[in-house]
Amino acid sequence: MDQEAFKRAAGYRAAEFIQSGMVVGLGSGSTARYATERIAQKLASGELREIIAVPTSEATAELARQGRIPLTTLDEQPIIDVTIDGADEVDPQLDLIKGLGGAQLREKIVAFASQREIIVVDESKLVERLGSKAPLPVEVFAFGLRNTWRALEATGAQVTQRMRAGEPFITDEGNLILDCHYAPYISNAAALAVTLKAIPGVVEHGLFLGMAETIVVAAASGVRLISR
Repeated sequence: MDQEAFKRAAGYRAAEFIQSGMVVGLGSGSTARYATERIAQKLASGELREIIAVPTSEATAELARQGRIPLTTLDEQPIIDVTIDGADEVDPQLDLIKGLGGAQLREKIVAFASQREIIVVDESKLVERLGSKAPLPVEVFAFGLRNTWRALEATGAQVTQRMRAGEPFITDEGNLILDCHYAPYISNAAALAVTLKAIPGVVEHGLFLGMAETIVVAAASGVRLISR
């Protein structure tokens, strides 16, 4: 199996957590999209009925519409039964780094509203310490960018601005992303999360601490579940 096959296996397995009548959070990213794909297939076959979903990005919303998954909003459905999302890193405590796809703000809002947060990954995303492979994405306002940048550097980060096609990456909410690299890893994720939220200009960061209930991991040996 190649990496795409691993991602598909994890996404399809995670879709088994969805039952008829649920309000579902649809995550963003390359692995979570396979869960959305599978949910659409189950709706089309009649295996699932009366599902409504809250997407975590405009891209996910479009994918859901293509699959004829009915969409709703958090204003209409403030409690989500199950959210299936991906992650860029998962540590042994099931804490996460998310946001390389640029949707961490909506993803965190949806996760906070969810009774269960199911994370789908291939085994390459498992790490001993957060930040050892992936940078930490921080969504920031454009106003005062240089001051925010300097404040992030003061936390010990090497900071780079997220770009796409030679232009600054813009999130669905119209903000920028600064990717923060902590070498060799983030030493205290809980303390860093508090520090980042206290910086004026920071909208949200990609540390998802204590939010994931179950991790669906796909590897060459098969799919396994890791739960709290």
